[in-house]
Amino acid sequence: MARTQDDLDLVRQLADMLKETGLSEIEYEVGDRRIRVSRAAATVMATAPAMLPAASVAPSGGPAAPGSDDSAHPGAVKSPMVGTAYLSPEPGKPAFVSVGDKVAAGQTLLIIEAMKTFNPIKAPKSGTVTRVVVDNAQPVEFDQVLMIVE
Repeated sequence: MARTQDDLDLVRQLADMLKETGLSEIEYEVGDRRIRVSRAAATVMATAPAMLPAASVAPSGGPAAPGSDDSAHPGAVKSPMVGTAYLSPEPGKPAFVSVGDKVAAGQTLLIIEAMKTFNPIKAPKSGTVTRVVVDNAQPVEFDQVLMIVE
């Protein structure tokens, strides 16, 4: 019975971690003990519409385009992880890049915070930033389009 209480405590800790990080799912495995905690799809769906208008209109500098069109774009820079996207290195500092900027392959475009770690997202190729699809401090999902570099 002690193991059951330990499992419940671990589930509560993992659920708290989901809230803190904005992740949609977390899994813990040690030996034969495996626990997976995920947010309900309804919760994720409820927050998405509030972010979409700002993400598709404000940062783009151009006409709004549905996310599905951007994902097939050859210049789409996609998120390699779930986390929070930041367009500048720290609050109050200028953005890494803006629409119209020319970038070199390997240049940092933005950072994604995941589990208190800041991960630079670099340009996959040289080109011009034609669209910034996400807002600063916006939660992002794996494989979500962040920017377009043409």
